[in-house]
Amino acid sequence: MEDLSPRQIVEELDRYIIGQDAAKRAVAIALRNRWRRRQLPPELREEVAPKNIIMIGPTGVGKTEVARRLARMANSPFVKVEATKYTEVGYVGRDVESMIRDLMGSSMNAVETEHRKEVEERAKERALERLLDALLPLNEYEHSEQPQWVPQEKPTGEGNGGQRFDYIGPESAQSPSIGRKTRDKLREMLLSGKLDEREIEIEITAQASPIIGVMPGAGLEDLDMNLKEMLGNILPEKRKIQKVKVTEAIKIFVEEETSKLIDKDKIVQEATQRVEESGIVFIDELDKIASRSHTQGADVSREGVQRDILPIVEGSTVPTKYGPLRTDHILFIAAGAFHMSKPSDLIPELQGRFPIRVELEALGEEEFVRILTEPENALVRQYIELLKTEGIQLTFTPDAIREVSRLAALVNGRTENIGARRLHTIVERLLEDISFDAPDMEETEVVINPEYVQERLKDVVQDEDYSRYIL
Repeated sequence: MEDLSPRQIVEELDRYIIGQDAAKRAVAIALRNRWRRRQLPPELREEVAPKNIIMIGPTGVGKTEVARRLARMANSPFVKVEATKYTEVGYVGRDVESMIRDLMGSSMNAVETEHRKEVEERAKERALERLLDALLPLNEYEHSEQPQWVPQEKPTGEGNGGQRFDYIGPESAQSPSIGRKTRDKLREMLLSGKLDEREIEIEITAQASPIIGVMPGAGLEDLDMNLKEMLGNILPEKRKIQKVKVTEAIKIFVEEETSKLIDKDKIVQEATQRVEESGIVFIDELDKIASRSHTQGADVSREGVQRDILPIVEGSTVPTKYGPLRTDHILFIAAGAFHMSKPSDLIPELQGRFPIRVELEALGEEEFVRILTEPENALVRQYIELLKTEGIQLTFTPDAIREVSRLAALVNGRTENIGARRLHTIVERLLEDISFDAPDMEETEVVINPEYVQERLKDVVQDEDYSRYIL
């Protein structure tokens, strides 16, 4: 990320997200500030806290996508949570600290995947040797790279105590080198896939796992797994014989050898550092826990969730199964529509921890046209590639894309405005027959024009009550 300026970060986000320049600028500055902070002297570095962000805008305008793309670009640990899941903890919710444990779990998975890739080739080589041992075991002397001298009887009448020492090795005529040659031949057959369907018996590790169940509730989401791991380490490791195909055996061996080659402690240390220095938590539906009266009813629960979130955003130490984790420099990005409430309805302490607020604009017909065509993962391109797998060449005319965008904006105006998500329902409805009949269609080229769009969607769009259920 040190090579990307805020302007370049925005340009990178533009490849996937249309509009919302204010939000892109805000997250680009926040990301660049992380790099700037790492350049400071250690004594000042700890004092620089991240400037958390609140995104305000209706659903479907790209709030989540901005945060997710930013984390992917920076290779940062990322987790998205819904603020409403922390209401009624102990009944239907979870404790607030679970968001940090989830973030640590995400970081662990990413770091372990990277370490596994680093040792992948070595693990495959070791797994291949184990598989060869299972197919054709070697004697001890054949594993040794040094020549061996073994005692042999000496003819009567000669000295040296009646014994002489003869050289036994690969070059000796007495060595059964045929085993080595057979092993080399088997290696070639394995690498060429000629033995993939052959079944062999292998010895694998069977970790004894006690059957323990814990009812979910506040603070207990990790207890079940921790108890199993703790008692599983106490119980002795078991080995069992299993009959599998060669292709399955090589996967089992690669997994076991990879686990032996990677350093778990190093993975935990690196994952913890990533979370503490570059983690991103996206808290959605923040407006749903904004209490307007601060007095009674459901607002009590909402305000309680805000007070639970506050120490984590301020900076605290959260216990996880991998050890304590500090949240002082984690970037928190919150989002909400704020239709029925406003950011000032949050408790003042929490407001102060989100100093940057950006408003995202509602999307209209022009934005829908760009969304359907410009991004690298544009919806139209996705459907073209999907149907290409069936041998069908799907083509959208520019006027058809314009018509789809017009209808999406029209339905959003008449019913609930769900932003760009309306395009998914419109296009899915538009291509329903083609997607269903694609495997049996004789024609290989299909052109979507404005007339086709109007024909397929006229009944749904004209009937407002019907469109509320369908679109």
